[in-house]
Amino acid sequence: MQLADAQHLLETTDPAERLMQVNQQLEREVEVASVQARIQNSAREGMEKAQKDYFLREQLKAIRQELGEKEPDPEDDLAELKKALAKAKLPADVKKEADKQLHRLAGMHNDSSEANILQTYLDWLASLPWKKLSRDDLDIAHAKAILDEDHCGLDKVKDRILEFLSVRKLNPDSKGPILCLVGPPGVGKTSLGRSIARAMNRKFQRLSLGGMHDEAEIRGHRRTYVGAMPGRIIQAIKQAGTRNPVMVLDEIDKIGTDYRGDPASAMLEVLDPEQNNTFSDHYLNVPFDLSKVMFICTANQMDTVPSALRDRMEVITLSGYTMQEKTDIAQKHLLPRQIEQNGLKKKDIALNKAAIETLIKNYTLEAGVRNLEREIGSVCRKLARKKAEGEAGPFKVTAKEIGAILGAPRFLDDDQDRIHTPGMAHGLAWTAAGGVMLTVEVSVMKGKGAILLTGQLGDVMKESAQAAISYIRGKASELGVDPSFSSKNDIHIHVPAGATPKDGPSAGITLTTALISALTGRKVRDDTCMTGEITLRGRVLPVGGIKEKILAGVSRGMAQVVIPAQNKKDLEEIPKDLLKRIRVHTARSYEDLLPIVFDGGAPKGKVKTSTEKKSAAKKNAGPAAAKADKKA
Repeated sequence: MQLADAQHLLETTDPAERLMQVNQQLEREVEVASVQARIQNSAREGMEKAQKDYFLREQLKAIRQELGEKEPDPEDDLAELKKALAKAKLPADVKKEADKQLHRLAGMHNDSSEANILQTYLDWLASLPWKKLSRDDLDIAHAKAILDEDHCGLDKVKDRILEFLSVRKLNPDSKGPILCLVGPPGVGKTSLGRSIARAMNRKFQRLSLGGMHDEAEIRGHRRTYVGAMPGRIIQAIKQAGTRNPVMVLDEIDKIGTDYRGDPASAMLEVLDPEQNNTFSDHYLNVPFDLSKVMFICTANQMDTVPSALRDRMEVITLSGYTMQEKTDIAQKHLLPRQIEQNGLKKKDIALNKAAIETLIKNYTLEAGVRNLEREIGSVCRKLARKKAEGEAGPFKVTAKEIGAILGAPRFLDDDQDRIHTPGMAHGLAWTAAGGVMLTVEVSVMKGKGAILLTGQLGDVMKESAQAAISYIRGKASELGVDPSFSSKNDIHIHVPAGATPKDGPSAGITLTTALISALTGRKVRDDTCMTGEITLRGRVLPVGGIKEKILAGVSRGMAQVVIPAQNKKDLEEIPKDLLKRIRVHTARSYEDLLPIVFDGGAPKGKVKTSTEKKSAAKKNAGPAAAKADKKA
């Protein structure tokens, strides 16, 4: 009690008031005493815990001494860490950061959580291959032999790899390329990366980016987070053990975005040869050189890849395999692998070329070979059961026996798909799974000019149909069509496989052909398919996926195909043996198609082809123009 409070208490003469003041003073003293007691108890508990920990450590030390075990010395761990960091040959800036963190670790208690975080961080720095590089096998002939051994076809990709090895041989300091293999599923994009690594004598790492949403998967987490780790790029480098592996970034077109960040944006630094020599991972917080890594990205389509990311990669398109290529792949790779996986021996089964071609035609409909391998595996399982039941081999499988083993064919070139009536035309389309052939059907009925579009057509394809109708209306007399057809009739345009969405401008000339056929009553040739965009003036504009589309036409037994004249350059990428099986026509305007696609030639009218128009223009220009043209 303070002196002033005691004096005031003595001066109070009223007994009741004096008792009230005494009661207040006592309550205050009791509260102070309880706080002091609580503090003393806490201090005692802390001292007891420290004493308990000290007692247990002493007991543990004594037990280890009795067992003859050496007690781990924090100084020894620190020395080993220093030795590992020195052996890692860190760059100067990384070594400076490592020394700083090592100094902090030396001043910390060995059991603190911060010490564990720092030790894990330094372990990562020591385990990364900062200077270690695998030696490239720069024998171009050997690399070519390995690539040809592992994959049939894919000449464009193989040439690009051999070019890189040639440049690497002449300039060892060249940076790693960023290749992006784009193609339908099952054509060997991922396995090609493994073959490239084997041909170059490099380590191989694969990262699946499909469905990734978190940016930290690429750049890692900061060390302030519990359980923080480097990103998957750095983890793959550590696992490879070298700074120049072949790293396949699978399904880069399927990266997602949400509130955790945009992984595609984080990939901009990884896939830029001018920036990735100082790649910064959030966990490491020091630059790491990725310029020697050979990145190979794979995608089914480039539409969903951001333009900035697409600009950093060299895109190489892989189209579907031809029949001959699929047969070679099945004989060299798929059949031996399935024989081994199903417990058979090479001498137990004989699957001839005709049987494999029957499998391809009647049981698979794909650009790649995944389903083909499944069907071959199904054949091998049936034969493995026969062998397990005691039936003696070898088992010879011919084309006729495929149906008995696998059942009824799943895909047949049905005659109903052929054009038997006016108003039908064959078009070609490109999808993520390769090229397909579509049949456009048009029906003209008496009415008031209504236009009905069915078959799950997209907005662009609907606009192509409108453009086709407008073109026919403008050229009605020349095409032999009743000029009043749009006001007297209703037109129904349908593209079968109505459950499958369809879009794009490449069906423009197919829609136009089917409309003219329905309006004039003339049949379109049933062995002809076509692709190209149509304009209101009848110009045929270029489209994409020419190789895949021609491949689809060949697989469906088409004899000729019409493509835009500006797509003639794309024919260089198509194998010569494939072009021998189908006749390719080019068209600059729709008038060029008429003598090709209709039975008996073009519909009756005054229409002229683009070549005839040029000849007529020269003839009408007179002798002076012809002389000037000859002089030019």
